[in-house]
Amino acid sequence: MQQRKIQTVAIFGGGPAGATLGTYLARKGLDVAMFADGKRPPLIVGESLVPAVVPYLRELGVEDEVASFGTWKGGATFVYNQEYRLNIWFDQVRGGGTPTYSYNVPRDLFDACLRNAAGRAGVRIIEQKGTIERDGDSRRMLLSAESLEAAAHVFGGRQPDWIVDAMGRGRGIPKLLDLPVDAGERRDTALHAHLQGVEVEVATNVHTDRLSRGWCWRIPLPGRVSVGFVLDTAFARELGDSAEEQYDTFLRRDPVMREWAKSGRRITPVVRYSNYQARVRCGIGENWALVGDAFGFVDPVFSSGMLIALQSAKALSAAICDGSPRAFETYDAYVKANLDAWRGVITRYYDGRLLTMFKRGENVQRHIWGKLMSFHFRKHMPRIFTGDDVTNRYSAWLVEFMSTYGLYGHDPEEYRIL
Repeated sequence: MQQRKIQTVAIFGGGPAGATLGTYLARKGLDVAMFADGKRPPLIVGESLVPAVVPYLRELGVEDEVASFGTWKGGATFVYNQEYRLNIWFDQVRGGGTPTYSYNVPRDLFDACLRNAAGRAGVRIIEQKGTIERDGDSRRMLLSAESLEAAAHVFGGRQPDWIVDAMGRGRGIPKLLDLPVDAGERRDTALHAHLQGVEVEVATNVHTDRLSRGWCWRIPLPGRVSVGFVLDTAFARELGDSAEEQYDTFLRRDPVMREWAKSGRRITPVVRYSNYQARVRCGIGENWALVGDAFGFVDPVFSSGMLIALQSAKALSAAICDGSPRAFETYDAYVKANLDAWRGVITRYYDGRLLTMFKRGENVQRHIWGKLMSFHFRKHMPRIFTGDDVTNRYSAWLVEFMSTYGLYGHDPEEYRIL
């Protein structure tokens, strides 16, 4: 990769990462074409935004619009079992400067909002899928003849200076180049639908329920609740053949869900996701880059995916405007570190250490050692759930230290996600 002046950029994919990247680049005066055919699954994971997303909404000029169709979100509720719940309130999190609230959003409206913002910024939106080709045996990417013609009013018939894969887990460029991918530890299946008549503990909170097998989310949305299960794939197959059969069977079988879903009625199809824990080993090339889920997606448990997508979009815009190899290498390292940091926290959720640590943290003031650590615990630990502190080195160390040595002899196996 050589130093270059990048003026024309083609973005493939019109989701949040692609639209946000396009907005930042167009505001810097670059000529941007975004291929977005508008086709989408009936439901998409990523409806609950962490507070660290709000500053991006403000930068993009869309927070008021998001507030108009979203549900205000003031905290997170963790359901350990039928007897114990833990509430974390964003306005009680100390330090960091992140807003003390966020939103739960219908993804169709949210995605359209960001896409419209990109159009207002000057991004040329081409309403077709668009295709990328490999330049012979090289590692360069080209627009296909059809896509180049569709973008002729932007690029004048010439290949763009830079191509961005923002196609989500479809990962067009990694497949074309057969790029190696690091898979996560889990082999889960996520089943996702919207329900009416579902109870929530706190109307303003996103809920994470530990179940007899796996876990589920409950996200309050206008007029409905998004409910998704994350289950071991082999176990999910035992529940039935279709996604609907698996979903409906487990909803009525699990003792935790059976209580709050007794009056629930599914009002959407069930969407099934699998093989989503993955990170491409290299997110940059000679004339291309990956952004958002195309680069990597860890897990839906802490709603980190949207934050990582917007963070990586902003970071990539800076690298493209700089144009130097060093800038792109910095971007690549930044996204990898971000994904790895979240992966570490998520691993501690699944092995039970994080839930055990937070439960013990409620009684931390009763111990001399706990009193000494109380300030740091209250400042750094809850900020995991605002998205503010995951990549902070001290916070990452503290989470590791506390989840290893701060459990007071309590076995985290009790709260392991099976």
